[in-house]
Amino acid sequence: MIISVIGESQSTKTNTALAFEVGRLLAVSGVSLVCGGLGGIMEAACHGSKSEGGMTIGILPGFNPNEGNAWVDIPICTGLGYARNIIVVRSGLAVIAIGGAYGTLSEISNALAENKSVIGLNTWELRKNGNIDSGIIISKDPEDAVRKAISESKRN
Repeated sequence: MIISVIGESQSTKTNTALAFEVGRLLAVSGVSLVCGGLGGIMEAACHGSKSEGGMTIGILPGFNPNEGNAWVDIPICTGLGYARNIIVVRSGLAVIAIGGAYGTLSEISNALAENKSVIGLNTWELRKNGNIDSGIIISKDPEDAVRKAISESKRN
């Protein structure tokens, strides 16, 4: 099973800690992690996964496999820049979004447009016509996020 983890490349201390724990818990659960392979949330999640012997895949924006963070096991060079975000989202059975800037928001929208489950941890809230859109499944902590992502993955 592979789950996508997305989030800001310049992460806050809080979100970095959340991402590390999500990565760690995914590995403990025997789940591989795919992300954009760079810094911030991506690096923290990969680090957490590797702390428990997990498998990490980085979908990189450029052509150099060495641009990935130190915790990426399998770097996949795309040369696509931000367009790689679609590959990140499509590679997992579910998506965990932690924090996030506009790149994360685009990944969330791509996932939802493709009927992928998005589990949100301290991330964007979506509104449509002034009402909260329930597309993002809100989680209260890393354990809840991982549990929901694994459950949703089994449905997909």
